[in-house]
Amino acid sequence: MAYRKADHRKKPEPEKPVHKAKPPEPFSLRSFLKTLGPGLVTGASDDDPSGIGTYSQAGAQLGYGIGWTMLLTFPLMAAIQEISARVGRVTGHGIAGNVRRLYPAWLLNIVIALLFIANTINIAADLAAMGDALKLLIGGPGFLYVLVFGVASVTAQIFLDYKRYSAVLKWLTLSLFTYVAALAVTKVSWGDALRGIVIPQVQWTSAFLTTLVAILGTTISPYLFFWQASQEAEDQRVDATKQPLAEKHYGAVKEFHRIRADTIVGMAFSNLIAISIIITAAATLNATGKTNIETSAQAAEALKPIAGVFAEFIFALGIIGTGLLAVPVLAGSAAYAVGEGRKWTVGLARKPREAAAFYGVLALSAGIGILLNFTPINPISALYWSAVINGVLAVPVMALLMIIARRHDVMSKFIVSGPLYWLGWLSTAAMAVCVLAMIAGFFL
Repeated sequence: MAYRKADHRKKPEPEKPVHKAKPPEPFSLRSFLKTLGPGLVTGASDDDPSGIGTYSQAGAQLGYGIGWTMLLTFPLMAAIQEISARVGRVTGHGIAGNVRRLYPAWLLNIVIALLFIANTINIAADLAAMGDALKLLIGGPGFLYVLVFGVASVTAQIFLDYKRYSAVLKWLTLSLFTYVAALAVTKVSWGDALRGIVIPQVQWTSAFLTTLVAILGTTISPYLFFWQASQEAEDQRVDATKQPLAEKHYGAVKEFHRIRADTIVGMAFSNLIAISIIITAAATLNATGKTNIETSAQAAEALKPIAGVFAEFIFALGIIGTGLLAVPVLAGSAAYAVGEGRKWTVGLARKPREAAAFYGVLALSAGIGILLNFTPINPISALYWSAVINGVLAVPVMALLMIIARRHDVMSKFIVSGPLYWLGWLSTAAMAVCVLAMIAGFFL
């Protein structure tokens, strides 16, 4: 029987398919706008009616020379907001949730209590400004408008679908362009305005230091940190394709790029609107000697004889639009903080019956804010103490946030480092200096 000799030659391996890298997709403005979310809404809500009052007062009292503060605050607020967003996206928890896991209960309780009080007072002041603005436009009872705005804001948060509600908030950011329109119809000395933006002008007076503290306290507020971190965690929860980056590392670079773009656009938008308000007030109110402006509604009313009915109308309209954006953010950030601190089920994407306690806190904060407008307490005057609370609260919250962002047991391989880390600490130090200056101002 014949045997065939075995062929031991190595057979050629089948060719492996070649996977060609996908070429980068061309830039699309529409696609880019779709990626904007928590950062854009956070930045826009920073220009709430009480903030508009602060910027109007700054421009009326100090003129163009205070504009440089917007260049100063932009990198500081962008850094601390990006760090907040990263913590939320990496861990899947907001700031309160992370503090609860890492620090004593008494510290968490103090932080939550101060945030709830400050946010509730801020809601009251914003609703008062919105009511006054609508009364300015169409007349009628301002207190009724306060009630309508407050109830509408809470109802939308509780009962609207989360994706639809997020879209509503994004569209509301467009209302802030009314302040760019107001600037466009105002006669501005652009040489003085540009000098005020790029050349710091400092006055060592109590009035100047108080205004400086108010501006920094308005632009870098604790509720913004809590909101953006919680919204990043919320967006991750509602997207079935996403998990906390600490658990699933894939796609982290893309997510961090998205967060940075979203945050930078949001903070730049916020500061653009703020500088528009400051310049408008400087060119109209300060230029004519009207420096006694305390609220956004007063600023709108004062514009009428100087810049015309149109300027008054769009200024007042902007107050209402940004109030409808800011009130839900204020109430929502308080609810997230309390809920995460108590290990409740939280999230605007959940049905009311699934997160009853969370929505209860949200409604309580907004409800107290509404009721404050029907008491002898002046919500605008109370806003001063809200600013004090925010200033005092911001420093320890920012310090805790920076420590959390460097912990490997929390952030895994995604600890915050490099220029972003140092900008975060610089922002924290700037707020600490502001608080000290504010305290010193009490004795000047």
